[in-house]
Amino acid sequence: MKIGLMMTPGDVPIDAVLAAFEDAEARGFDSAWLPNIRGYDALTVLALAGRLTRTIELATFVTPTYPRHPSALAQQALTTQAASGGRLTLGIGLSHRVTMEEGLGFDWNHPVRHLREYLNCLGPLLRGEPTTFAGEEYKLNGYQLTVPGTTPPPVLVAALGPQLLRVTGRLADGTAIWMGGPRYIAEHAAPTITAAAREAGRPAPRIVAGLPICVTDNLDAVRARANEAFARYGELPSYRAVLDRQEAGSSPGDVALIGDEAQVKAGIEELQAAGATDLVASVYAPRGEDPDRTYALLRSLLT
Repeated sequence: MKIGLMMTPGDVPIDAVLAAFEDAEARGFDSAWLPNIRGYDALTVLALAGRLTRTIELATFVTPTYPRHPSALAQQALTTQAASGGRLTLGIGLSHRVTMEEGLGFDWNHPVRHLREYLNCLGPLLRGEPTTFAGEEYKLNGYQLTVPGTTPPPVLVAALGPQLLRVTGRLADGTAIWMGGPRYIAEHAAPTITAAAREAGRPAPRIVAGLPICVTDNLDAVRARANEAFARYGELPSYRAVLDRQEAGSSPGDVALIGDEAQVKAGIEELQAAGATDLVASVYAPRGEDPDRTYALLRSLLT
C-alpha cells in the first residue's frame, strides 16, 4: 500500500506550503495530497510544487466540480501535469449541498447526473480529444484542448454513496475517501466501485483512504480531542452516512487512527486488507503530542 501525506496549509505563506512538499519528498513519501477548500487553489499550488520536486506524486483531495466547467478544469489540470512532469493525480468531488447550493447557488438536485455528465466531458478533454456532448448540465461541440507534452492525469472521485461509486467505477480511475473506516471500505466502497469498473472493462480502481493519524500513548484523550477537531464531518450528510456504514453512531474520532505504534500499524494493515490501495495520512498532533512520532511510524512502513 502506498503511503502519502495530506498537506494542510492553513494560514501560512505560500513559500512554507511549498517547502512542505519538498519535505514530504525528502522524507520518502509516495504522494502529497492537497485539499481545495477556501484557501489556496490546489492545482495552482501543485503546479508550483511540481517545479520544486522531482519524484513525489502530487494530487488534489479534492477539487470541487460545480464551480469549474469541465473544460476549465481539464485545461488547468493539463497545465499542472505539464509543470509537474506528469506527476499529477486529479482528485475531484461534488463537495456538499451546504457549500455548493446554499453557499454558492448551484443546483444540487441531481448530483449523480452532474457527476456522470462531468466525467463524460472531463475524460476526453484530458485525453486531448475533440469532445462533443449534449447533456442536461453540460454541452460541448467539438471542443478540444492541446497542451504540449502531457499525458492525461488519473482522475479519482470523492465518491461515498453507492450511486456515485458506480458512476466513478465506470468512468474514472478510482475513489478518494475521507473518513472511511475499514468496514465501510470492505463492505461498501471497494466491492461497489470494483464491480462497476469490471463491468465497464476498466482496470481495478484505486481506492485511497484518507484519515487523521496520531501515534500517542494518550489514546482516550487524543480521541476525544479528535472528535472535537473533526466534529463537522459527523454533521455533513455524506460523511455521516459513511461513518454510520462503519458502525452506527460512529464519530470521526472513532475512525481516526490513534494509539501507540502497534495500534496504528494494525489499523493501517486493516485498511489495506479492506481494499485500500493507498493511505493518505493527515498527521494529527494536538498540543502536547509529538508529530515526529507519527511521521517515524509512517516512514517505517514505506516500501
